[in-house]
Amino acid sequence: MERKDHMDLFGALALIAFALHLAFNQVVIKVASGGFAPVFQAGLRSAGAVIVLLIWMRLRGVSFQVPRNAWVGGILAGLFFSLEFMCLFIALDITTVSRASVIFYTMPVWLSLIAHQFFPGERLTRRKVVGLVLAVTGVAIALADRSSGQASWTGDLLALTSALCWAGIVVCVRLTPLSDVPPAQQLMFQVLVSAPILLVLAPFMGPLFREVEPIHIAALLFQIVAIASLGFLVWFWLMSIYPSSSVASFSFLSPVFSVIFGWVLLSEDVAPSVWGALVLVASGIYLINRKPPVRVIA
Repeated sequence: MERKDHMDLFGALALIAFALHLAFNQVVIKVASGGFAPVFQAGLRSAGAVIVLLIWMRLRGVSFQVPRNAWVGGILAGLFFSLEFMCLFIALDITTVSRASVIFYTMPVWLSLIAHQFFPGERLTRRKVVGLVLAVTGVAIALADRSSGQASWTGDLLALTSALCWAGIVVCVRLTPLSDVPPAQQLMFQVLVSAPILLVLAPFMGPLFREVEPIHIAALLFQIVAIASLGFLVWFWLMSIYPSSSVASFSFLSPVFSVIFGWVLLSEDVAPSVWGALVLVASGIYLINRKPPVRVIA
């Protein structure tokens, strides 16, 4: 498809479907943790994604040759990727999907603060500041709520660390020569670096296997194929067609869908304060990413 300068119906539906996809994955990770230890699961996911990406790149004739000056940025992105998913998988193992998702998907908030200092042309505006205040207030409410027996300070802080690492990956891509590398190679760097790190660390964090059943294996395969490899490639494909600001504006949907899925599919007890935090965070993310209206001079 050719590059477009505006969001159309196909793009909107595709991004809504992708937000549902990512939200459902939070539930899938939680389910898979019943059979695989969190860090081990994350390592297997990255290792499997390497294989899927290699096959995809071979079939498409995509080379993995990357300029030498992009290796430092690629390795740093891979390290951030490793820490991001180690923290997220552990967080989802010890706290609820709803709590972890509300905090994890605040990544645009922290990225906008970093962008204000380091990215030319992305200074904070009044609208973005309002969005930041709303989102940070939502996070504070979520952290303050300890009414649920499933609430965990460790899980909350790990989810927050994961969000910061996600923002770190974007910074690596934007501020290093890695920005000139095609998306498939960027993704390959992240899974290729993270796989051995996570698999080596996993045995130091307890037994690798729990009570493995077919549903746990299916959940792991879903993550490998539908998320960590082909899923992210679809995201990059959409980014190559539509304006990045328009694509980013749909990111507020992921935490909304995640909380709903946790509530409906996992029967999680979502406290009223968490619903309130979700509204604030989603509204804040929307304001941060929304493209300002174009002024027409008559």
